[in-house]
Amino acid sequence: MNSLAPSRVWMMRAAFTLLILIILFFHLLPLQTAPGGIIWPNLILAFSLSWSVRRPQYVPTVLLACMFFLADFLLQRPPGLWAMLALVACEHVKSQARSLRDASITTEIAFILAWIVGISISYRIILAILYVEVPPVGPALLQIVATVAAYPFVIVVTHAFMGVRKATPNDTGTRGS
Repeated sequence: MNSLAPSRVWMMRAAFTLLILIILFFHLLPLQTAPGGIIWPNLILAFSLSWSVRRPQYVPTVLLACMFFLADFLLQRPPGLWAMLALVACEHVKSQARSLRDASITTEIAFILAWIVGISISYRIILAILYVEVPPVGPALLQIVATVAAYPFVIVVTHAFMGVRKATPNDTGTRGS
């Protein structure tokens, strides 16, 4: 089946939405009742960036904005701030998807690492400027490290199990993206 067929695109958009909702569901489950414990990677951001690199047409801006905004509300973050920063990162990654298509996996991970660190630092700076309570630095750094460490596994899951692969020059069709 053509990867740009409208039915395939809409099916993959629905799959992405379901994936994010499943991640949110497990994030909200009370699996850990004691304070402290394991710090999980930001899988929503990792999957969004991975899909943005591989198939930008599967994750349109409106869908990303809705999913990030929903996550802000459900995870009790300041509404819209993380969503805006993550959306900017995903849109920039989408604009660079064509050049990242031919790049090595280490180049892609380094590029994504820069965005994850950048939006995490920006998030903390904006919270501090607005006099909003800033989360402790230690867990935030651990989450950044966990997200970057989880990114290669996200790539494997995205590629092997979900069938979202980098576009080839033959896949671009008449649209050019």
